[in-house]
Amino acid sequence: MKTALTRWLLSLALLACAPAWAQSTEDAGTPPMSEVIDVVGKVPDPEPMDRASQRDPSSVVTVISVEERGGTARDTAEVLATSPGVAIQESGGYGQSKSLVVRGASSNGTLVLLDGIPLNGAGGSADLSRIPLALAREFEVLRGSAGARYGSGGLGGVVNIVTRSPGDTLSLSGEVSYGSWDTATGWLAATGPLLDSELLLLVHGGTSSGGFSYPFDTTPTLPGDAPETRRRDNNDARGAGALLRVRHRLAPGVVVDAMGEGSLEGRGLAGTAQNPVADARQSSRRGVLSLRVLGSLANRVDVSARAHFRQERLELSGGPVSQQGVQVLRAGGGEFEGRLPLGDWHVVSALASVGGEGLSTNGVATPTEERTSWLRASVMAMDDVALLSGRLHVTPSLRLERVGPYTLWSPKLGARVALPARLELRANVGQAHRAPSLLELYVRQGTLLPNADLRAERAVSADVALAHRTERSLVSVGGFHSLYEDLIAYEAYPPFAAKPFNFASARVSGLEVDAEARPTSFLSGSLAYTLLVSRNLRDDPRYYLKEIPLRPRHTLSARVAAGPSWLTGRVELRAQSSQLRNRTGELMLPARALLHAGVSSTVGRRPALTFSLDFKNVFDTFVEDFDGYPLPGRAVLASVAMALDVSPSSHRKADTP
Repeated sequence: MKTALTRWLLSLALLACAPAWAQSTEDAGTPPMSEVIDVVGKVPDPEPMDRASQRDPSSVVTVISVEERGGTARDTAEVLATSPGVAIQESGGYGQSKSLVVRGASSNGTLVLLDGIPLNGAGGSADLSRIPLALAREFEVLRGSAGARYGSGGLGGVVNIVTRSPGDTLSLSGEVSYGSWDTATGWLAATGPLLDSELLLLVHGGTSSGGFSYPFDTTPTLPGDAPETRRRDNNDARGAGALLRVRHRLAPGVVVDAMGEGSLEGRGLAGTAQNPVADARQSSRRGVLSLRVLGSLANRVDVSARAHFRQERLELSGGPVSQQGVQVLRAGGGEFEGRLPLGDWHVVSALASVGGEGLSTNGVATPTEERTSWLRASVMAMDDVALLSGRLHVTPSLRLERVGPYTLWSPKLGARVALPARLELRANVGQAHRAPSLLELYVRQGTLLPNADLRAERAVSADVALAHRTERSLVSVGGFHSLYEDLIAYEAYPPFAAKPFNFASARVSGLEVDAEARPTSFLSGSLAYTLLVSRNLRDDPRYYLKEIPLRPRHTLSARVAAGPSWLTGRVELRAQSSQLRNRTGELMLPARALLHAGVSSTVGRRPALTFSLDFKNVFDTFVEDFDGYPLPGRAVLASVAMALDVSPSSHRKADTP
């Protein structure tokens, strides 16, 4: 059955043309950077090849600029929630766990990258609360099968966090905010020349007491009883970190980019409403290093070479003894990627990478230290063929990957077609895998047992979308279908433990609408809507054909901003339908609709100051997380942002009539 389905989908791709619209306009057939020169004769810096427009030019991508979000977005999860196809699973407010579901894939089935470096933790998932918004210049949200272009874990898609860039002028920028529950955040960034290089230094931090009161129904089976007031304690969070980037131009169009990022976080783990925990704590540390060279060689060959290393340390203390312990994950490697145009209609790309990762644990539940590690290696080849005078691009690709004991192959076929009246059609069909994590395979974590016999998860996906774009607007409408097989999930394993197993399959289909408009300089708006229909295909009659838990059928994000820069108002609506909390359908997470509003004013030029006042959850709507614990209600945040360019050259330009 699997083979037949794969053949059917691949055949469909050969007959169809193209998914979605990407906000980045550069195609894979773009000539090398060495041939692109601006009006003053300067060769622009080459774009990293891990950007979606380069590595996956036919993909369904939404690019979100952090600067254009205004003051309404305060964390990474809030920004990503504005993309179609994305649903956020959150717990407890600022600094508490947040993960994302893309096109119905579990959080460990979506790759989260920092400038192309995977941030997914030891369990295969990424906690968005540990990625400060201050780091990001923009987000690339690639939806759909991404295994052929990005490797193991890209079942539902990829989120690439593009960090802020160094600059050749001396500038300062920053922001501080304070609001409800003693939530205070801030960041400061400086750019400027350093010898013959360019520098960016950014520091950030935040803290929140997190405690709040909420109504609790002690007798849910007896309607009409007055709820009692309880307080969510041990919900505090704090964190700090820094980002350093140095860029050096070796020659016109050839750049060396070095990056270091580190963070420290700590938070309380409040438990659930039925079983609160007063003393459980989590502390974590992360460090990321990267050195990349990219540019053009002779014969119009664009190349990129990079080495990277990441270490994460997670410590759990307090609470049940079985849940205490320390984990340290180390991962690193190198990759080389090249792209060669063959004439005006043919571009060939190839990638080779090798690396490894290791996990060590030392906790109360495992008295002797366990160490597990494995090697990772992959090769990828992609072709981009331009037909019909460049109106049709067909992009087949294939990745062969070895992850520890698992051999994975991920093919993909994409196409994009330029149609009359500024329309564009995109379509893709492909296969992706996720190898089991080291934790799932080998490490016992308290009451969670490992299973060394796990198979890799697999997803076969297809999508198609039609987009229309002008200078002031865009509209994209698309549909997708995915089949997930050998899903990894934990099941009860007597006497009092849970163990991961592979289960049959699930299917997910849906519709995505993405729209933006800026009719005037004083008015802008955006809308993202997702219809997602999921079905569990397990043979167990208790679960068969039921919806997959924590997958809302309808998700909506809409935003309107109006007014000049000296007084801008904005309103946002975030809504989602009810969703299952367990596979049998006995527990439900109610539907929600949250209204956010804000106003800001920008004054001055050197420096430019922006004062903002934002109201979250204006109507104080009661909302629960996936554990049934209430989330924070109405909140008020005040902030001041500053931008100052202090370089002499910029002053002369500004003073020139």
